[in-house]
Amino acid sequence: MAKHVLLCPPAYFDVVDQKNPYMSEKASIDREKAQRQWQALRSALEQAGCQVETIAPAPGLEDMVFAANQVFVGFHEGLGKFVVPSRMVHASRQREVPFYVDWYRQRGFKIIEVDLGPDHLEGHGDLLWHPDWSRIYAGYGFRSTRAGVEKFRDAMSKLEIPVVPLHLVDPYCYHLDTCFCPLNHEAVLVYPGAYAPESLATLRGFWKRVHELTAEEAHKFMGNGIVANGRYLTPYVTPHLEAILRKEALAPVIVDTSEFEKSGGSLSCMKAFLP
Repeated sequence: MAKHVLLCPPAYFDVVDQKNPYMSEKASIDREKAQRQWQALRSALEQAGCQVETIAPAPGLEDMVFAANQVFVGFHEGLGKFVVPSRMVHASRQREVPFYVDWYRQRGFKIIEVDLGPDHLEGHGDLLWHPDWSRIYAGYGFRSTRAGVEKFRDAMSKLEIPVVPLHLVDPYCYHLDTCFCPLNHEAVLVYPGAYAPESLATLRGFWKRVHELTAEEAHKFMGNGIVANGRYLTPYVTPHLEAILRKEALAPVIVDTSEFEKSGGSLSCMKAFLP
């Protein structure tokens, strides 16, 4: 079955401040190169059998290209397809949210507003489905707050969807999707050093096979890959990662994201899968 995926072209992509350890205000973005890299991601997804949809970028929203973060996208038998709008930590990113909410609303998604108050929740940066849609893993500690995740968990419990909170402790893995990538129903790719010990123990209980990345691999966004129809799209590959992918019958496909890494994001950050 073809996966539908949402991307946002990088027309206004830039690094203007420091929101995470990868970002430097001295970093200059090569817009043409960023556009080529984004186009290569789109092509790689299409070659993997995905149907790509796009949202129009808005001037002045330099991070809007990272389409994973503005809402959480879900599906529920009784409710159909829905989104939960994010409450982002950074004001510039919070301004992206209405554009995405409108895009989803126009396509028939129900909007579940969670009253987050002063708390934060950053969409698929921190909220990741198990591949069989049986539960949601929820990272907190740098962007999403623990209380934000608890409020989200309460909202999902009404739909009988369990949420597993995971405490993140490595500032280079400030979102869950930098250190946690489900490869299939049974296997997950993680960087163990990103988690508080009790969260790592909890996480292990849900998977038959837990494959571990090194710190160096995780900090080069190798755990921020995209699984699509037997392929693993990744910005880099090591012999170690290649061996893991072989065990899970996945073929690595290299997609350069060097311009986007200057902003602390890579492939998984740039897409949202649609139900």
